[in-house]
Amino acid sequence: MASSVKIVLRKKKISDGTYPLAIRITLDRKTTFFHLGNNLKEADWDVANQKVRKSHPNSVRLNNLILQKKAEASDSLISLQGNKERVTLGAVRKEVSPSKQETSFFAQAAIFIDNMQKAGKYNRIKTDQTRINHFKEFLGNQDIAFADINVLLLKRFQAYLKSTRNISERTIVNHLLIIRTIYNQAIKSGLIDNKNYPFGKGKIAIKFPDSVKMGLIPEEVKTIEALELPTNSYLNHARNIWLFSFYFAGVRISDVLRMKWSDLQNDRLFYAMGKNLKAGSLKVPDKALKIIDQYRQEERKNDLIFPELKVLDSLDDTYNVQRKISYAVKRLNKALGEIAKMAELSKPLTLHISRHTFGNISGEKIPVQMLQKLYRHSNITTTIGYQANFINKTADDALEAVIGE
Repeated sequence: MASSVKIVLRKKKISDGTYPLAIRITLDRKTTFFHLGNNLKEADWDVANQKVRKSHPNSVRLNNLILQKKAEASDSLISLQGNKERVTLGAVRKEVSPSKQETSFFAQAAIFIDNMQKAGKYNRIKTDQTRINHFKEFLGNQDIAFADINVLLLKRFQAYLKSTRNISERTIVNHLLIIRTIYNQAIKSGLIDNKNYPFGKGKIAIKFPDSVKMGLIPEEVKTIEALELPTNSYLNHARNIWLFSFYFAGVRISDVLRMKWSDLQNDRLFYAMGKNLKAGSLKVPDKALKIIDQYRQEERKNDLIFPELKVLDSLDDTYNVQRKISYAVKRLNKALGEIAKMAELSKPLTLHISRHTFGNISGEKIPVQMLQKLYRHSNITTTIGYQANFINKTADDALEAVIGE
């Protein structure tokens, strides 16, 4: 039975330009990988000798780790082959995993990111990898065992983020959330137990602070609608996208850019929201029809209404679709910033503000059950919580009752 154990750099580049270091076990021409929790630049890796070059500041420590992990994996493989007539990759993974090839935090983090990429979640990869990198920087670019991630360490990490990076409390909570997610992944995989779990009541609680959601008022929307912009200009296109989203109750940009001509049937727009796959249809308002008419003569590649995703040959590659949407959002938001200046708005104007604007203008005018349907929320409590950001009449009346006389 042909088998081999090698140390390699995985081919999938991480956002910081490095590649995951891993053990590759080959058995009868089939392979499996065990990440070591460290990432390297190609220039720092000696492929022929399977070792870290001296150009890396931690080459000695990493090479010692490589020798140790490679020996452990080889011993496990030899042990299996000596005890069984037929050895499978599943048996190899089960045997090698307890030797802690994958039980360090950053080894599990690499697996988590790899799974995100396979699922096509481009936006998640970018943000989550950045947060993982911040945790690694805090630890001096060293790996860490899950047992060593305790309440005191996480509180120190929070203080580190506050003192070294200009980020909000909500973003700090998101850093803790990704650590908890990877910790839970390791527990569910059976690699560790939860006896040292640092999250929950009396420990590190994941609680998002309230955020202020600000939408435009009707007069500001009318000002945007009335701006004189050249029909074929990008600024006009950016305005079209924003207004189209607003006219359909703040439909998310990822859904707007995926919309197809076939979604328009009998003056209604049929679509399923990408976030939760909630489906439904809405009558197309006259204002939205005027926007759509501006794109009827354009190439109908992949049957798409708007141009951003037409550069792709197919929409089947979820990762590339999300990547293109991310680029488009940046460009559209930049154009919307220019439009805000032209309209003399004192509020920010972004794609997501269209949803807040619909919530702000709808206020208490629309029953919450109908708003749930318009927003495509799975749970009505989500709608109530969201809309509470824009319903101020009761509080305003109470204040006026005291100071208005």
